[in-house]
Amino acid sequence: MPGPFAGGRRGGALSRPLHSPGVRRIALDAGGLTLSALLAEPPGAPGPPRATIVALHGGGMNASYFDGQAHSSLSLLTLAAGLGYTVLAVDRPGYGDSAQKLPDGQKLVEQAEALRLALRDFASGHPLGAGVFLLAHSYGGKLALTAAARGLHDELIGVDVSGCGHRYATAPPTLDPGLSGSGNPRLNWGPLRLYPPNTFTLAASVVAGMPAWEAAEAARWEQVFPEVAAGVRVPVRLTFAEHEAWWRHDAEAVRELTGLLTAPRLLVEHQPAAGHNISLGWAARSYHLRALGFLEECLQPRPVNP
Repeated sequence: MPGPFAGGRRGGALSRPLHSPGVRRIALDAGGLTLSALLAEPPGAPGPPRATIVALHGGGMNASYFDGQAHSSLSLLTLAAGLGYTVLAVDRPGYGDSAQKLPDGQKLVEQAEALRLALRDFASGHPLGAGVFLLAHSYGGKLALTAAARGLHDELIGVDVSGCGHRYATAPPTLDPGLSGSGNPRLNWGPLRLYPPNTFTLAASVVAGMPAWEAAEAARWEQVFPEVAAGVRVPVRLTFAEHEAWWRHDAEAVRELTGLLTAPRLLVEHQPAAGHNISLGWAARSYHLRALGFLEECLQPRPVNP
């Protein structure tokens, strides 16, 4: 979600996003809809990647969220590619190249279908390795869980979500700048000391306007979540930042959340010294390594009962 600076232009950036070495922009065909994405692949790898991470950004952001430029330790794309994974960070429908065609965005179920088709297109020309792993932030977490529940891919092996729960701690995000723009930085960022000093200069290229459909559906998430949660059949890890202000993550809320998710394995963790936008803060590397550790566990063969 946007931060304490003025909101960006619809669909993208105040300036052309900067990207880390080895990260390139690609286009994906989602059944006639073009989705833009950032791609990082293992450098010099002679064979397929260990697995493919599909990264999904939050509302009011874009795919560059996962390639933070304020410090060299922030980028998920370069970190994971260096460890042998392909990382595909997708501009969700209504962002990036699809913003002009979808100025109001799409409903979650439509986004899930678009993501399925985009991933099919990507897989037609790129090896996926041992499977697909969804790593998502905030509104992207809603999409990740929805897509997992709707059968995104036969080789989906796990889902890792940060900044998304099932009970709001405040009013749901809307297009009102008092919630999603410059009026309430505490919700989106927490204490500004958690971020590198030049974050809010460089992060301007990460911000995008929140499409109307997302704002409308955000208010319904608490009602929709139980049905979505019941359909998820892969391991799930949820992370709440220490200074997360959008979502309830107290003991009672976590008990209710874990009671609704029927995933075969479920972890709920808290990230110290982090605000809502974990992947843009000093805690990014710690969070990304924990997420990759969970991915490693998802890759391990399941024990066979004698």
